[in-house]
Amino acid sequence: MIAIAPDTRKMKQQHAELFAAQNRYLRRIGLLALAVLLYYLFFFTVYGIEWSRLAAGSQQLGRYFLRMFVWQNFASWPFSYYFSQIGITLAIVFAGTITASLLALPLSFLAARNVMHGRLTRPVAFMMRRLFDVLRGIDMAIWGLIFVRAVGMGPLAGVLAIVMQDVGLLGKLYSEGHEAVERSPGRGLAAVGANSLQKHRFGIFTQSFPNFLALSLYQIESNTRSAAVLGFVGAGGVGLVYAENMRLWNWDVVMFITLILVAVVMTMDAISSRLRKRYITGKAVPLWQPAARS
Repeated sequence: MIAIAPDTRKMKQQHAELFAAQNRYLRRIGLLALAVLLYYLFFFTVYGIEWSRLAAGSQQLGRYFLRMFVWQNFASWPFSYYFSQIGITLAIVFAGTITASLLALPLSFLAARNVMHGRLTRPVAFMMRRLFDVLRGIDMAIWGLIFVRAVGMGPLAGVLAIVMQDVGLLGKLYSEGHEAVERSPGRGLAAVGANSLQKHRFGIFTQSFPNFLALSLYQIESNTRSAAVLGFVGAGGVGLVYAENMRLWNWDVVMFITLILVAVVMTMDAISSRLRKRYITGKAVPLWQPAARS
């Protein structure tokens, strides 16, 4: 038998609140889309951006992409120089990220509200969080410019720029990971007479370690992409190769370096996935069973 669909008008009468909520949702979506459209009209009108410039820029961008995929005199490129700069970039990333992780971990305990919960220690957590805000509020490129002026051009400025920004970012994320742990293990440790250091070590860090490892590995991947910008400000690495070849309109070299960096990031993602699976998911430990008697 063929089922007859109920009358739509009757359904609206029976479920008036549901249909009213749906209409309100659709009106909000429509108003939001209208607001976004008006914003773009306001942006292009007030800041004098002509649509013709956008169309011309799109055509020019298409020409750049065509040049990127036509590699001329490929065999004569200085590959050793390119790969050495990529190696310097990776060295900067690892040195900066590992140093920032080691610095941010102890500082994150000082910013965690479930650790610094006393009357005298709460201001310490507040000041530490504001310090993290300042450090991560300044872009890595700005830190690079500052340290290029301070210590000169080269990898050291890039390492210090990564350290300064990542201490602020990772410190905040680590502290939030400490605050999100289950409190029952800490109470159990306190009940058996554990001191504060033991409670933080076994009751908090044991639970937040997967978060610590995942964030550190992700930040290494992220910094590999971001560190290319440091070369533009003189902080060493592959960014210098980008700047030189963009200035000379060698867009084929730019694409080659970009593909190498993408391959590096994909390789690092695969390695970090294996590490997360091993140290976060772990392996099942077989339970002890007594030996069978013969």
